[in-house]
Amino acid sequence: MHKSEIRIDIELDENRIPEKLKWTAKDGGVENQETKAMLLSVWDNKTKESLRIDLWTKDMPVDEMKIFFHQTLVAMSDTFYKATQDEKMSATMKDFCDYFAEKLELEQK
Repeated sequence: MHKSEIRIDIELDENRIPEKLKWTAKDGGVENQETKAMLLSVWDNKTKESLRIDLWTKDMPVDEMKIFFHQTLVAMSDTFYKATQDEKMSATMKDFCDYFAEKLELEQK
């Protein structure tokens, strides 16, 4: 059996605020790559709820955080479709992503 590991290293300041985030996923070709923000969700099958770790460094620019959230929402709608094949709800989620980008005045590519 093959095992794969994803590692997240967090450097905190004296107030336990993230100063640096780095992640490694060797199977994906990523080694000690610095990032400014991350969102991680896992499903707890026993309690039937999602558990989350949301981290960002104190120097993460707000304008980049808005773009990060928009791209994450778009990716979630794609993943939702792949997981459920629910075209109608997936399209509704995409509509919200467009609305989100419009209200934040994000340039869409």
